[in-house]
Amino acid sequence: MAAERSTATRLRALGSVLVQGSTARVYRARGPRRSRLTGRAALLALVVCSLVVALAYPMRQWVTQRSDIADQRRQSERAREQVKRLEDEKARLEDPAYVEQQAREHLHYLRPGETGYSVVDGSGTARRPRDQGAADRPWYSNLWDGVDAADTPR
Repeated sequence: MAAERSTATRLRALGSVLVQGSTARVYRARGPRRSRLTGRAALLALVVCSLVVALAYPMRQWVTQRSDIADQRRQSERAREQVKRLEDEKARLEDPAYVEQQAREHLHYLRPGETGYSVVDGSGTARRPRDQGAADRPWYSNLWDGVDAADTPR
């Protein structure tokens, strides 16, 4: 113990000499290095992590719902536009002159006393698109083609 006192006494004397000098420095014996993570910092980190975990799912739900709301608004706007187009078409179809024009154009209806003509281009075929297959022809044509094909010997 006497050796310890003498070391302690020497350190005090050294400290007092250094304090009296031009630069005041106090040297302390270094013990084991302490961790920089204190109890408060660890508790704060735990609370922050808990908040992040607790809020992650609700935030994801919120973002998803905002996206769904935006999609529903776009779909609603498209539906409004379609309703407007259909209302315009309905108003046109209530006009007898428009209905007559459509019947003449698409169904080739004629008024009594009128003579209808079918215009043929220079190739000698009627002006209609070429048959792409059985689905593009009327059902009765397919029926007669089937009867003709069944009648031919193989």
